[in-house]
Amino acid sequence: MSTLMKVPFVDMARTLAPLRDPLHRTACGVIDSTRFIGGPEVKGFEREMAQWLGVDEVCAVGCCTSGLYVALRALGIGPGDEVITTVHTAIPTSEAITMSGADVVFCDIEPEPGCYNMDPDDFERKITPRTKAVIVVHLYGQPAQLEKIIPIARKHNLRIIEDCAQAQGSQINGRTTGTFGDAAAFSFFPSKNLGGFGDGGAVTAKDPAVMRTIRMIPNHGRLDKYNHEFEGMNSRLDALQAAMLRVVLPSLEAWNKARHTAAAWYRALLQDIPGLVLPRERDDSFHVYHVFVVQVPDREQCAAFLAERGVETGVHYPMALNLQPAYAHLNQPRGCFPHAEQACDHVLSLPMSPSITREEVAHVCEQLRDYFSA
Repeated sequence: MSTLMKVPFVDMARTLAPLRDPLHRTACGVIDSTRFIGGPEVKGFEREMAQWLGVDEVCAVGCCTSGLYVALRALGIGPGDEVITTVHTAIPTSEAITMSGADVVFCDIEPEPGCYNMDPDDFERKITPRTKAVIVVHLYGQPAQLEKIIPIARKHNLRIIEDCAQAQGSQINGRTTGTFGDAAAFSFFPSKNLGGFGDGGAVTAKDPAVMRTIRMIPNHGRLDKYNHEFEGMNSRLDALQAAMLRVVLPSLEAWNKARHTAAAWYRALLQDIPGLVLPRERDDSFHVYHVFVVQVPDREQCAAFLAERGVETGVHYPMALNLQPAYAHLNQPRGCFPHAEQACDHVLSLPMSPSITREEVAHVCEQLRDYFSA
């Protein structure tokens, strides 16, 4: 048994190594151009991402959080409205709702082990006359059950926003997530499947009028330099980020396939361990494994055991949002969202990146087997 192998949680340097020269040339080109805000690089990236998604238009923004906010505001969501989202997600999802002036309403996750997305039944139970929208998160790269969620939302005349921060390139029946709802937001945080070199995001919408408003909000409420139709904000993707993303975008499909292959290695080596919950993958979906999340009986003990043997792990996420101090005012103590709370107590993210090797996965699995047999 090799106890000296070190397996990083994410190895961005190794993943980006083949693109080092074009990335350096591109960065130098932007610096030499002195076009740092807007310009041809931003327009080029928006066009290429739209083509990749198969949509008419994409608006690049400063981060996914502001992208969700921009989508909500452009769809007319604001004070007095309620927006439902999953209680098991990163706080930017719910922050964007509060930023819009609407009230956050949480729902639980699916009860099936290894599934971490919104429970369609609990979503429907949470709808009230004030509910105006739902933000559906495709968590961990796993597509949510849109085939159930969308009909419920349409029946109640709700706007649908997809949070694709962790899921760019995931699919349902061959159709890419981010193209199902009224709008969608994406993240280019460095560790994401399409990672940039700082913060960054994008928004898309089906309605051209909504898309026009989406373009204006992050640019101070304007399309022309001195013609502000309303107050907006400053959340533009800078030209350097856009240029670098144009270099990495063509690799996204191959990177997602590599993640999926690594997940298959994990499954083959871990599938028969009692007490270990593996991520579930539906037959109709392509899971892009932003992270490979398992559930273990004692997370802290397991993580420490693996760390001693050179395996880095992460936790996504240790606390359901109803238990965060930021949402104490909602008066939703432990027990309100049992499936999410149970998952948050036990989830552990194993090393995952497009460049992880079969040998590294085998080492992780060997150490995990040792933990369960100890």
